[in-house]
Amino acid sequence: MTDVSVKNGLLTSITLHVEDSGGTGRPVVLIHGWPLSGESWSEQTGPLAAAGYRVITYDRRGFGESDKPKGLGTSGYDYDTLADDLHGLLTELDLHDVTLVGFSMGGGEVARYASKHGNERVHSVVFAGAVPPYLAKSDDNPDGPLDADTAAGFEAGVKNDREKFFDQFMTQFFSADGTLTVTEDQRQQALALEAQADHRAELGCLNAFGTTDFREDLTKITVPTLVIHGDSDAVVPFEGSGKRTHEAIAGSELVVVEGGPHGFNVSHAGELNEALIAFLAK
Repeated sequence: MTDVSVKNGLLTSITLHVEDSGGTGRPVVLIHGWPLSGESWSEQTGPLAAAGYRVITYDRRGFGESDKPKGLGTSGYDYDTLADDLHGLLTELDLHDVTLVGFSMGGGEVARYASKHGNERVHSVVFAGAVPPYLAKSDDNPDGPLDADTAAGFEAGVKNDREKFFDQFMTQFFSADGTLTVTEDQRQQALALEAQADHRAELGCLNAFGTTDFREDLTKITVPTLVIHGDSDAVVPFEGSGKRTHEAIAGSELVVVEGGPHGFNVSHAGELNEALIAFLAK
């Protein structure tokens, strides 16, 4: 466990909370989803470390135990800034030959990192239930799975009744075809991680992952790529996201987890871990 100070593109720096398994194995950086923290990877860190990898998680700015910048309102959570945070982390820890694993909105950092900072430090990437290539439905993106009314409902829920909204959201997060696929204790653990987040960060990141177009970013990915997604994801549907990302990245591998909800890293942890370890070994 450590804290890492990274430049945020301004004159100041920001401190990110990091968990690092250490060791000499090839590094794997796990980038969490919204509205959680690095602790949401608890089902993956042990198995990956046992397989010989140096496993690193961190809390995104505004979440978990990382700094929660004041005075920015809901700005300061765009993907250029978040990708710069990731680059600062890799630089400060002097990481090379890294596999970046982005879950949900974390897939956006993976995509934007490739276009902003290149692949020099990167061995391979994984998009797990991830938001690219572009969630927002529009005339230019008719296959986007997030329509304007749904996006507005999310924002209103977070603003007006945060507790009620996230209680419902975490049920959807872990449900497949309307059935909860984890224990109530696991759902409550996720709610506890959400409660650590700054309200402005939640709104800022909601806007970021809901409106950012990663289609051009995906063309910059030239390293081995795994796309893994649950076929019953009710938050980031496979057809509008994972399937399209796989099609956009030449030579990428695709694993579809049968019955997997959005939070399949918990509900189907064994299947995800097996696929990750097999991919990392290549």
